[in-house]
Amino acid sequence: MIKRQIPNLITLCNLACGVLSVLAALSYSFPRQAALLICLGILFDFFDGLTARLLGVSSPMGKELDSLADVVTSGVAPAAILYELTEEWLYLSGLSWLALVYLLIPLFAAYRLAKFNLDTRQSHSFLGLPVPSQALVWVGVALSNPYPPYTMVDGPGMVAAILLLSLLLDVLMVSELPLFSLKFNFKDLSWKTNRVQYIFLIVCAVIIAVLRDWIALSAIILWYILLSIITQKKHA
Repeated sequence: MIKRQIPNLITLCNLACGVLSVLAALSYSFPRQAALLICLGILFDFFDGLTARLLGVSSPMGKELDSLADVVTSGVAPAAILYELTEEWLYLSGLSWLALVYLLIPLFAAYRLAKFNLDTRQSHSFLGLPVPSQALVWVGVALSNPYPPYTMVDGPGMVAAILLLSLLLDVLMVSELPLFSLKFNFKDLSWKTNRVQYIFLIVCAVIIAVLRDWIALSAIILWYILLSIITQKKHA
């Protein structure tokens, strides 16, 4: 009985991180802490499934609980961070109603999780953008802000970019865009067999070397999406 509950306890740690992240984001003073709590929650999200498989206690209940936790940690929490990052500019510009765009993040996240919980086609790669990956884009933005919570997002260009990117990521979460697998074929490490993976890693190294900041995390995920779009015919 105790062994069966271990993965669920890890999942609840994910949920707790999500709730604490929302509270930190809405406190006006801790957007970085909110972003780091999302990272910690996503780490718990990785280990709950791994633990369930290792212990041989995977269950439908655990799967549903995992989805509920992800809606909060990777859906509600990023929305709260974006709201706080852009709230002042939107308010001063008389465009506060645009913050409703962030409400779509948890809504699309919940729809994706429900949709793909019933999908059996994702054994080796993903269809559509995983909810935690979407969240990590905003984690990179929040952690790159040198003077939280407002300094980085202080103009119409930046706010518009965030709003439009948010909408794009929402659509990608529920799309059926095939995302290439990051796993190498270790039986054959040749360029021909693993070309896409090698290209991805090379460009990731360049991104990290050039940006040398947390925003590189956001850029890497966007690069992963772009490369998947470029190569989707191969993986369709």
